[in-house]
Amino acid sequence: MPQTVVITGASAGVGRATARRFAVEGARIGLIARDPERLEETAEEVRQLGGEALPCPADVADAEAVASAAGAVEERFGPIDVWVNAAMATIFGRFAEITPEEFRRATEVTYLGFVNGTRSALARMQPRDRGTILQVGSALAYRSIPLQSAYCGAKHAIVGFTDSLRSELIHGGSGIELVMVHLPGMNTPQFEWSRNKTGERPQPVPPIYQPSVAAEAIHYAVEHPRRELWLGWATLKTILGQRLAPGLLDRILADKAYDGQLTGVAERARPDNLFKPVRGRFGARGRFNDRARSGSSELWLVEHAGGLAAAGGVALGLLAGWALARQATRH
Repeated sequence: MPQTVVITGASAGVGRATARRFAVEGARIGLIARDPERLEETAEEVRQLGGEALPCPADVADAEAVASAAGAVEERFGPIDVWVNAAMATIFGRFAEITPEEFRRATEVTYLGFVNGTRSALARMQPRDRGTILQVGSALAYRSIPLQSAYCGAKHAIVGFTDSLRSELIHGGSGIELVMVHLPGMNTPQFEWSRNKTGERPQPVPPIYQPSVAAEAIHYAVEHPRRELWLGWATLKTILGQRLAPGLLDRILADKAYDGQLTGVAERARPDNLFKPVRGRFGARGRFNDRARSGSSELWLVEHAGGLAAAGGVALGLLAGWALARQATRH
């Protein structure tokens, strides 16, 4: 039977790319985001790729709205098998320039949106004792960078919340899978519509990946559950570097990550999506196609680890056989 999947932040960026990835396999997908028009565009893409779609306009910061959307999905498609939390909001700027209202809003979307989605998913999965909840994390969940204090704080909070919940599920012998996928810099529209107080056009810290790479990692992690999946060598180096030399990274990122997020091009006044959606035909990708990678060697190794291990075992067996045969010939 096709899976029933719910994706938050489904109208653009990684969420939209993830909807496409599951649609290829005929999944029945509940799409949650604020903009009804863009949600319908995503739904049409899902249908064209072979899946079924139910657009559910809702603000993930509103727990009741998320629960209502979850109920609508199950009424239409049946029990939810997979829930992907991908909605986010960020503010580019120094902490001192961010107002309390702005900081609260970014936290409500990026952190509490995951809490609300997880709560709605658990309420439906626990009676059946099955299902997968996937949190879309970031390398910034372990190593914060300047100019994104609200986003980094929220991503750190998601890790803390998820780890606590995972222990509770293990304690109760739950059959529900709880997975995190941590991403590197992505080519998404967030750099076109996020609130920006720097005065310059922002960009992801390189290397940059296409959203389809994240979607593939998310799909793989759902099909092959694990505690965490780190996408890209940059994410791997960032997380390990934080564990080994956090003080050194403080100083490196004070320079590299500060300038690395700014293009030097003046940002003209434009609407942002912090408190309400930005109209326009934004899709999965942003404006960095010429610099974005369409694959990840690290993800390829993860996906093919079993085959590589088997091939290595065969090679070792052949080598051992050759050595024994040679020894026998000598005797």
